[in-house]
Amino acid sequence: MAAKFSTALDIHCSIPYTSDTKSSRLAIRRFTILCNNSTSKSPKNVNLDIDSPRKQTPSLSEQLKPLTNTILDDPPNQPRILSKPKSTWVNPTRPKPSVLSLERQKRSSYTYIPQIRDLKNFARRLSECHFSNDAFLAVLEDIPHPPTRNNALLVLNSLRPWQKSILFFNWIKTQNLFPLETIFYNVVMKSLRFGRQFELIEELAFEMIDSGVELDNITYSTIITCAKRCNLFDKAVEWFERMYKTGLMPDEVTYSAVLDVYAQLGKVEEVMSLYERGRSSGWTPDPVAFAVLAKVFGAAGDYDGIRFVLQEMKSLEVQPNLVVYNTLLEAMGKAGKPGLARSLFEEMVDSGLSPDAKTLTALIKIYGKARWARDALDLWERMKLNGWPMDFILYNTLLSMCADLGLEEEAETLFDDMRKSDHCRLDSWSYTAMLNIYGSVGNAEKAMALFEEMSKVGIPVNVMGCTCLVQCFGRAKRIDDLVKVFEVSVQRGVKPDDRLCGCLLSVVSYCKGDDADKVLACLQQANPRLVTFVKMLEDESTSYEIVKEEFRSILTNTSDDARRPFCNCLIDICRNRNRAERAHELLYLGTVYGLYPGLHTKTPEEWRLNVRALSVGAAQTAFEEWMRTLARIVQSEEEQLPEVLSANTGAGTHKFSQGLANAFASHVEKLAAPFKQSEEKAGFFIATREDVVSWVQSKAAAAV
Repeated sequence: MAAKFSTALDIHCSIPYTSDTKSSRLAIRRFTILCNNSTSKSPKNVNLDIDSPRKQTPSLSEQLKPLTNTILDDPPNQPRILSKPKSTWVNPTRPKPSVLSLERQKRSSYTYIPQIRDLKNFARRLSECHFSNDAFLAVLEDIPHPPTRNNALLVLNSLRPWQKSILFFNWIKTQNLFPLETIFYNVVMKSLRFGRQFELIEELAFEMIDSGVELDNITYSTIITCAKRCNLFDKAVEWFERMYKTGLMPDEVTYSAVLDVYAQLGKVEEVMSLYERGRSSGWTPDPVAFAVLAKVFGAAGDYDGIRFVLQEMKSLEVQPNLVVYNTLLEAMGKAGKPGLARSLFEEMVDSGLSPDAKTLTALIKIYGKARWARDALDLWERMKLNGWPMDFILYNTLLSMCADLGLEEEAETLFDDMRKSDHCRLDSWSYTAMLNIYGSVGNAEKAMALFEEMSKVGIPVNVMGCTCLVQCFGRAKRIDDLVKVFEVSVQRGVKPDDRLCGCLLSVVSYCKGDDADKVLACLQQANPRLVTFVKMLEDESTSYEIVKEEFRSILTNTSDDARRPFCNCLIDICRNRNRAERAHELLYLGTVYGLYPGLHTKTPEEWRLNVRALSVGAAQTAFEEWMRTLARIVQSEEEQLPEVLSANTGAGTHKFSQGLANAFASHVEKLAAPFKQSEEKAGFFIATREDVVSWVQSKAAAAV
């Protein structure tokens, strides 16, 4: 059967016509002729030029041949991909459909009741009576006035405990004196929302639906906000969608609440979609809505989104309040923008707003994370000068920042200020921050004095404080004090965790003889299996397969953040016990088990060994292993070395950080390896390909 083709052909025809004023002339007219071929036959000769002599015309297939290059280019079964067309309104004169009500629903006004004082006193008696049903009914018998609609509504609205509200509401229903309107349900729902009783609120909502009582904007708003307070975000979305299905438009409060719900669920696209739909309906967001947007983008670390929020507020001339500024500051911190956070804070102060403790805490955390010690200390001075509020959380945040940055003198000054303050008291967090500082610097005398002070004032030592003390006394080689602190802490209820076990294991790595045995005795109380494994590593008769299985089992029962420190310390122990090959085995197993990702990086121009996350012994072991590999490559010529080879030990920014550079440099010199410390990059050791090849060919490579 022949295929059907339809197309519009442009044909030029010369048609004579006579003008009204002059002689006849030729004009060109353009016609569109539709050709439809439903049979296999086509006309032989068609002459459409009236003035031209009759001539042979091409067949229809020849005429349609050029079209195959434009509209028939796809394979027969391949669908065409069309871009999504832009939506257009059928009737542009009508406004876009609204998605929210721009006016809040007016609350029902209460009718003045002359007996209001009697009823309020009665409501207070109901609120103060026992929660039992019998006690509640006994008080109800003394109601001073008949429970008419207005009287009952006044009493219900005056009750404080949600249990009493639901009891009185159920009692009203049993009296059957008047029909219960929407306002009664709304009042009791608000009381239940205060008590976070979402299940009871939902039961009342379904009761309204079954009884034919209308759910208004206030009803839905109460249900949604209660679900949000109870962290039942899916329920909040469910009732929000149900609200739309009934044709009821949410007001601005409900709309902002649902924005926050989507933000809590991490649904950024839904938040922006809801926001844009509201804006297109003429909604001007309030500061709460902008705080929600800032929270969404801040959680994602999206600086462009945060900047969008600032631009939107500026374009709508919405002045941020303190809540919005606090949210934006936290968002800036998560986005890693300390400079912009500082500028935003100055803008807030210039606008006349005074920061609260939450504002200052957020800014201190940002400065501490960015290691901006000077800015943090300047902010502290401004706090004292301007009399800005400083609660104990802010003080402890400052102390923790000083601990992170190694600011010993500043921390001691701050600690003394907390002693003298009438508004802040020293707690376990405060003492732990100071113990962390003394542990970092190795000031054992002050650490012991602080530990004894904690015992006198009744501040318990937590596991973090015990870990700092163990670290401090271990570095000072005061093992007896270490054992004393550990035993006292365990007696007071401290349960050793993996971090404390790792700290004890680290002390074992650089102790010998009786001191090592004392520390192992402490570790025996915390993790007996780890002590057994240490002794297994020292035993030459232990096979590699046994070490492998036991090491894997230990890592399985260890928290993720403690696995690599465990492996580092075990390698250090092996090297200090002259068990170098066992150290290489542990490094290999640690690499296989994913403890050292990014240990080696390769590019066509450079190969690099990254040991900044390793201990001294582990870094030395990794370097030896790397040099063995390079020697094998050079000798076998299995691969071409790059022009540059480097090792990165990192450069610690902490004031008291020990670092790897010095120990690594000594080990490189011991091996006579051709790596030289870079003058341009701190913590980098560089070698050229020619130097490595020359080193392999010398006798130094054999020692490795």
